[in-house]
Amino acid sequence: MYDEVSAGAVLILNDHNSPKEFLILNYSYGHWDFPKGNIEKGETEIETVFREVSEETGIKDLQILDGFRQQITYKYRKKSKLVNKAVIYYLAKTSTREVILSDEHTNFGWFNFEKALEKLSFENSRKVLRMANEFLSNT
Repeated sequence: MYDEVSAGAVLILNDHNSPKEFLILNYSYGHWDFPKGNIEKGETEIETVFREVSEETGIKDLQILDGFRQQITYKYRKKSKLVNKAVIYYLAKTSTREVILSDEHTNFGWFNFEKALEKLSFENSRKVLRMANEFLSNT
C-alpha cells in the first residue's frame, strides 16, 4: 500500500526530421524529472497524465504509446512523516515544442537521450528513460 500514487509521462517530441528529444523539467526543489503529479480521486492514471502534463507544461496534444507503463517506488520525508510513494509513467508523444512552465518549475529542456540521462536527478527516473528509449528502438 502506498501513501501517495502519481502518474506522469516520459514525453518525446514527435519530429520525424530530428533525433528523439525528451522533455525534462527542473522542479523548484532543484531536481530534474519528468512531468508528473498525484492521481486525484475518481481519476484514471491516463487522465492524470493528461492533466499533469497540461498543468505543468501547457502541452495538450499527447499521444500515449500503447505497451509502455513503468512503475517506480521511493520514500521521502514530508514534514516528519516518511511517505511511501509510487509513480506510474507512460510514454507519450507530442508535436508541441513550446512549454509554458507552471510555478512548480524553474526551467525545462528538450534533450537527446544521453543528455536527458545526465540531467535526470534520480536513478529510478534514469532507469525509466532507458526502458522508454529501448521500447522506442523496438517499435
